Amino acid sequence: MRMSRFAALTSSLLLAAGAVLFGAGQASAAADFGYVALGDSYSSGVGAGNYDSGSGNCKRTSRAYPALWAAAHSPQSFAFTACSGARTGDVLSGQLGPLNSGTDLVSITIGGNDAGFADVMTTCVLQSESTCVNRVNQAKAYVTSTLPGLLDQVYNAIDSRAPSARVVVIGYPRFYKLNGTCTTGLTEGERAAINGAADHLNAAIAKRAADHGFTFASVAGAFTGHEICSGSAWLHSVNWLNIGESYHPTAAGQSGGYLPVFTNAA
Repeated sequence: MRMSRFAALTSSLLLAAGAVLFGAGQASAAADFGYVALGDSYSSGVGAGNYDSGSGNCKRTSRAYPALWAAAHSPQSFAFTACSGARTGDVLSGQLGPLNSGTDLVSITIGGNDAGFADVMTTCVLQSESTCVNRVNQAKAYVTSTLPGLLDQVYNAIDSRAPSARVVVIGYPRFYKLNGTCTTGLTEGERAAINGAADHLNAAIAKRAADHGFTFASVAGAFTGHEICSGSAWLHSVNWLNIGESYHPTAAGQSGGYLPVFTNAA
């Protein structure tokens, strides 16, 4: 397991402070710290609003956990390349540029779009329970058979470009509180199937992360009590006026769910 780069940063800052007090030269360089945030819409911040117009369809926002962490900890460099809709291939082809041997910390959420997240939810909202469950099972089969190899490609590329970095791979929340008060139109069976698929996806991602020596950070616990149907949701339900934000964390989900989980893992 790689040492926490945030712990390394804290230690470096203390050393730098000591150098100022005691006159040691060159110590300020020890505080250099580079953070790169990769991934999909759960990292770019879709659902949190206040999108940076310069990020275009990637919909990055200062309300997303990577930007919130960077604002709180002031790394010397911060590259935010996460993008809405990203799949593993998109990370490989368009997000890895900022990584280098001086990168200390990397965060990433990826795999949900490869597994067909959007199509699963569309099927479940618009079609029958049996059709929904069948589509969920297809996605789970893909996660078992195909996704691990795609994740390996991404994780190998990160490790190759940033061999000294601490890499935090963050999972996805369960969407629904079961037996809750809900008007989503989905049956309890559909909600349970979707939650089960989230658990299956997270388990696959966690296994690949561990095999690469990366840290997997689960957000399932952080979102417990804040799922859709909980009465205090940190996730958007289906939003017909802004369909792209459906089933994504709200600003509170980013700051209250993803941010503390990432901070603890970093």
